[in-house]
Amino acid sequence: MKEKITQTAGRTQLGDFAPSFAHLNDDVLFGEVWNEEAIDVKTKCIITVVSLMASGITDSSLLYHLQNAKAHGVTKEEIAAIVTHATMYVGWPKGWAVFRLAKQVWDEESEAATEKERYQNTIFFPIGEPNPYGKYFTGQSYLAPVSLEQVPVFNVTFEPGCRNNWHIHHAKSGGGQMLICVGGRGYYREWGKEAVELTPGSVVNIPANVKHWHGAAPGEWFSHLAIEVAGEETSTEWLERVEDEEYNALD
Repeated sequence: MKEKITQTAGRTQLGDFAPSFAHLNDDVLFGEVWNEEAIDVKTKCIITVVSLMASGITDSSLLYHLQNAKAHGVTKEEIAAIVTHATMYVGWPKGWAVFRLAKQVWDEESEAATEKERYQNTIFFPIGEPNPYGKYFTGQSYLAPVSLEQVPVFNVTFEPGCRNNWHIHHAKSGGGQMLICVGGRGYYREWGKEAVELTPGSVVNIPANVKHWHGAAPGEWFSHLAIEVAGEETSTEWLERVEDEEYNALD
């Protein structure tokens, strides 16, 4: 039996204020046009998404119709191709706006997505590849260069439970490091001081010659930009690992 499309939003939201509009929305648009059999529902979903996109409508109306398209069989690959094709005719900014919503709809329940891929969707900077300094970390970390010119900047990502060893950025003068949290939740701790919680937007200025460590909060992913401060005769000394007992007591 053919699925019948029904809608009650018109009467629910505007039944008392605009009964004629509510009737046209619920009974004509959805009751008749959406149930017209010459075009299947999946195709109607695609036409509607493209029509709203062309009109520059990227609010809750488009979000609803993207969700409706997914529910009626439009795949992630298909919506990506549809929006890309339509962008060539209706404009690049509109394509970006639709992709922001489509990415939410098709990624939110993606069974194929790994935990790492789901976390990547929450941050702006790339996670990168396994950290070449991994022997100085407990757990898995990743490193992605953001800038290699002027001031080197790297995005460092920690899987849940990952932290680096105690270490010191030595310098005869200047030196040290800056951390800017860009995703997840983590901790920074200097020797002899309490740990400081880091969330997106947190900034840590690490003086030279200070023993410290940083990493993800237990059970959570964490990313920060690492910026090396220029100095004279700089080097990094890696020390002992952060013991589980100390680390697990943070949360």
